[in-house]
Amino acid sequence: MSKLAVLAAGGTGGHMFPAQSLAEELLRRGWRVALATDKRGLAYSGGFPDGVERRALKAATPSRGGLLAKIAAPLALFSGTLEALKWFREGRPDVVIGFGGYPAAPATAAAIRMKIPRIIHEQNAVLGRANKLFVKRVDLLACGIGKPLNTPDGVQSVIVGNPIRDAALAVSDMPYLPVAEGAINLLAFGGSQGAKALSDTVPRALALLPEPVRRRLKVTLQVRDDGLAAAQAVLSDAGITAEAAAFFDDMPQRIAGAHLVIARAGASTCAELSAIGRPAILVPLPSATGDHQTANARSLEEGGGAILLPESQMSAQGLSDTMASLFADPARLVQMAAQAKTHGRPAAASDLADLVEDHAARGKA
Repeated sequence: MSKLAVLAAGGTGGHMFPAQSLAEELLRRGWRVALATDKRGLAYSGGFPDGVERRALKAATPSRGGLLAKIAAPLALFSGTLEALKWFREGRPDVVIGFGGYPAAPATAAAIRMKIPRIIHEQNAVLGRANKLFVKRVDLLACGIGKPLNTPDGVQSVIVGNPIRDAALAVSDMPYLPVAEGAINLLAFGGSQGAKALSDTVPRALALLPEPVRRRLKVTLQVRDDGLAAAQAVLSDAGITAEAAAFFDDMPQRIAGAHLVIARAGASTCAELSAIGRPAILVPLPSATGDHQTANARSLEEGGGAILLPESQMSAQGLSDTMASLFADPARLVQMAAQAKTHGRPAAASDLADLVEDHAARGKA
């Protein structure tokens, strides 16, 4: 029977997308693949191939909610670990790979208890809470953006990059077309959970652009449901051609077609921007654990592929001025696209799959 890999991931795109990419690669290599998450995480698993088994284990996040939620969270995680142990005893995995988020904790804890080979993949420049909890008890830490700043001493690590989905890999060779006299394609999105700050500010910033620029704009805007009508009204009043929606299922293709991207600085977003090679204005999520999105964005900014704009410093006028200066300097956008591309790791999924196969073969506990 083919070897079995269990991929454990929390319920956001930042954890799910690299897990999905690894699943696609392992299936190509003849592996059986299962996804371990929670009920909320299943909502983000639609992009996984049909051949991936999905298991919802009990889990909760102890860092959110009121006192009762904080008390209940450890009980939910313990219950989920018992579920994972039962599952693994019925069909022992050859390796378990954790991608972070507390929904990944039960399967990771069960792998430790049963001495199953195990790897953690950290997408960000700072270890997330769940990964930090387990990182000293796994065989290897695979790193997406360099070795995380808060990695404990003695942890064996290797940099593989952040795996990107097949859909992103398919458009990674599309050339960047300079801004000419025609349409200017702008893409703005806030990640799998949206971003109210971007939903509110980006339309107002676009409306402040000079009329000749507004006339050329073709905008794709991901906006939360509760802000959709307001965003559409602002863009329509400014005479801007726009497509606004709460979710787009073809985001890699939209990134590839953009002259400029405005986005949060999640690890998957940065990985796809780099692999495809598109210039960006990155607005890190202020509440991200350990301010990891700022660290993610800084690596691209220092390489010349992006502009880092802290949310605390973002205004509609300031963002508008930044966009206007970029649109007026097509050569700079071309250079930013090229610099972003130098950070891309399109082989990350293959490299991570190599590590998975190596550790499964060694049977290291």
